Amino acid sequence: MMGEAYGQAVTTGIVIAAGGVLLLAAAVIGLLSVTGRASPALRRELWLRLASWAVLLPLMLGPVLLGRVWVIGAVTLLGLLCLREYDRATGLFREPLMAAGVALGIVMVNFAALDHWYNFFMALFPLTVAVLAVLSIPLDRPGGYIQRTGLAVFAFFLFGAGLAHLGFMANDRYYRALVLLLLTAVAINDVFAFTAGKLLGGPKMLPATSPNKTVSGALGALCGTTVLVACIGWPIFRGTPMDHWHLLVGLGVIVSFAGQAGDLMLSSIKRDLGIKDMGAVIPGHGGLLDRFNSLLLVSPAVFHYVGYYVGFGLDQPSRVITG
Repeated sequence: MMGEAYGQAVTTGIVIAAGGVLLLAAAVIGLLSVTGRASPALRRELWLRLASWAVLLPLMLGPVLLGRVWVIGAVTLLGLLCLREYDRATGLFREPLMAAGVALGIVMVNFAALDHWYNFFMALFPLTVAVLAVLSIPLDRPGGYIQRTGLAVFAFFLFGAGLAHLGFMANDRYYRALVLLLLTAVAINDVFAFTAGKLLGGPKMLPATSPNKTVSGALGALCGTTVLVACIGWPIFRGTPMDHWHLLVGLGVIVSFAGQAGDLMLSSIKRDLGIKDMGAVIPGHGGLLDRFNSLLLVSPAVFHYVGYYVGFGLDQPSRVITG
């Protein structure tokens, strides 16, 4: 997919930059605390968020640096933990057979990624949906069939078929730079949206869905993230069919748009359920779904966009387990 030297340089740069941003944030919050320019409640919230990021960053970056098995394992675990939050929030846990079917689907699609078995990986989405559609029929309980099946199919689409594309990228020998770029870009996409929205103000975008999001924030994120992804993407894809400015800009647009769409999708789910957060496992952030919702749509979108032009792991052995 990319040259090793370019990919290594970008990987190193992103890791150093992430650590630098964390240290800079600590210094700024410390200065606010010393000078008393922020209220005690705000300072506590900022320190809480910083502490969460200090834990999250190693958990995010570590598997990417350790190797493809670690990446796919981390994606599998993240999918199952997100399913747990979703089950508890939506009530799918009351249908243990359906919840187990989704969990098995998540494990299977990630196994296909680990095996580097692309055809099976792609086939598992319609196959799993078909299984979920008939799974509860033998219970002879037609009441609630549409609801439980719909919840289960939607869960597998998000936490199985969708998220597993991030793990499949690790089958490329130079995956690290791109995966780190995506993890970084979806986080900064939120920062761009928040900053532009606060500075420019203006009309709300979807007040019933996400009251704090503005049109200016969405456009600011789209512009900022597109430039960031295009600039960092150039050395990653240098010398490949993706080495064209319009394709790199397209990649940035996809990351920003899909990231914001994933965030709004989760907001819609929470508003429909009447809850603020999907969980409380990450202090200052809510649940895992609240933090990683953008990746649910960004992962498959980027996978197929980049895959169309350069592919993933085309020079690597396939079916490394079952072959």
